[in-house]
Amino acid sequence: MDKNLEMPEHIAIIMDGNRRWAREHNLDPKQGHKEGAKTLEKVVRYANKIGIKYITVYAFSTENWKRTEDEVGALMLLMQTYLDDYSKRADTENIKVKIIGDLTRLPQGTQKSMAKCIERTKNNTGITFNIAVNYGGRDEIVKAVKSIASSVKEGRVNVEDIDEKMISDNLYTAGQPDPDLLIRTSGELRTSNFLPWQLVYSEFIFVNKHWPDFAEEDLDMAIEEYKKRNRKFGGK
Repeated sequence: MDKNLEMPEHIAIIMDGNRRWAREHNLDPKQGHKEGAKTLEKVVRYANKIGIKYITVYAFSTENWKRTEDEVGALMLLMQTYLDDYSKRADTENIKVKIIGDLTRLPQGTQKSMAKCIERTKNNTGITFNIAVNYGGRDEIVKAVKSIASSVKEGRVNVEDIDEKMISDNLYTAGQPDPDLLIRTSGELRTSNFLPWQLVYSEFIFVNKHWPDFAEEDLDMAIEEYKKRNRKFGGK
């Protein structure tokens, strides 16, 4: 079967529109994020059911710290309480949870909840669910370059040996295939510093609906559109 007719192995999602959804429903932004979390769980469960191997979602960027202290605090608490609860369901559903990003800046309670969820689900064999938290694509590449530079300095790597695979192996997504498909909701048409290295040959689909309103059928439609694409990877 031709590559463009196959199911995507890895889907990346920029979950945009939680706050806009809340405003349109005359609700606090916190409620929008809660509804977004419900949608995320539903979508990941469905993706696992239909055989997607990896899903990576943009939950909190390095730029999101610019939001109000109240909203950031609410987001951190939501992540903590949600992961404490979700780890049980993810384990039952054979979902493997990974958190990618610079976690050192996060509150200790949030870090502990993340570590527990990762540990509880690490041996699961279903979909790998990457949650990008305090993630920035350029920051990820800088960290990879520094890691490789340290290896060169210590004599463990020759400069001549540095190639694309070595860089990929030093990213948060090491060992995983690059996303075949990127979905962004809420009508925004940019990548916003999300997986710049990994998305170079991904197919992009933009959905004009806020993330809390995204449903299983929207994922189906995105996958069907993806299957129609002709992925050339720079060839003819």
